[in-house]
Amino acid sequence: MTHSSLKVAVMGAGAVGCYYGGMLARAGHEVVLIARPQHVEAIDRDGLRMETTTFDEHVRLAASTDPSAVRGANLVLFCVKSTDTESAGALLRPHLAPDALVLTLQNGVDNADRLRTVLPQHAVAAAVVYVATEMAGPGHVRHHGRGELVIEPSSASEAVAQALIAAGVPTEISGNVRGALWAKLILNCAYNAVSAITQLPYGKTVAGEGVKDVMRDVVAECLAVAQAEGVQVQGDVHAAVAKLTASMPSQFSSTAQDLARGKRSEIDYLNGLIVKRGEVLGIATPANRVLWALVKLMEGKQSAAGSPAL
Repeated sequence: MTHSSLKVAVMGAGAVGCYYGGMLARAGHEVVLIARPQHVEAIDRDGLRMETTTFDEHVRLAASTDPSAVRGANLVLFCVKSTDTESAGALLRPHLAPDALVLTLQNGVDNADRLRTVLPQHAVAAAVVYVATEMAGPGHVRHHGRGELVIEPSSASEAVAQALIAAGVPTEISGNVRGALWAKLILNCAYNAVSAITQLPYGKTVAGEGVKDVMRDVVAECLAVAQAEGVQVQGDVHAAVAKLTASMPSQFSSTAQDLARGKRSEIDYLNGLIVKRGEVLGIATPANRVLWALVKLMEGKQSAAGSPAL
């Protein structure tokens, strides 16, 4: 795989997939976004509008609603919700080139492992995504900050990292992606459910009475489960949790956005994963259980539209 001419497909091109796919297309790579019909129509007509912290442009690239558009790609950015990992992987399988690298750009910690069960013949590598983005309208991605990736080593990782770096995406290859994914999972466990239940942005949630203590309890449970799993969690998680609000006070969690739109959230792969692994390992996770159960209850209600997260 030469990084001079990547052929890239983005499976599940929402805000994250559109941002990274758009950056690669802007750098001259051949990119196809596999997305929902309203995005595909807008992109076919006007290109992908990328409104970022440094530029606002329409980027020309291909878009399709059909998973067969992945044919011939040597890099697949896999950006579907954690709930859809196996089903989306099965849709790709008949069309994937044998030498394709499938890079999982998803929340949660077990997506790459789950995808490998569906794509046993293909190279699958996990990535940790640090970016704040949203879909601001059909075919319009808005970037609020950051944008770096940390990816697992694989035969193609070096070439892919070089291409991403050249396209303006800071990328690092790390032997402890698992530890970085867990650090991000713990951030999500601390913030996502509270923002979802209250429909408030991070800055307002942490200002609430007793909320920082709840978050501290959640983080402590997560660290206990991670330790029992033998995970080397990267960095000082408590410090990272404290820092997140400062860097994005007006951000609503992805879980809050899902609930506001009446969509299923990824809560089973966030606090729910901690509860499930805690049960297996004999570790009590009461704070995570309460947050998980409340979000599930609200999902069942499928809250009506018209929320501040939109």
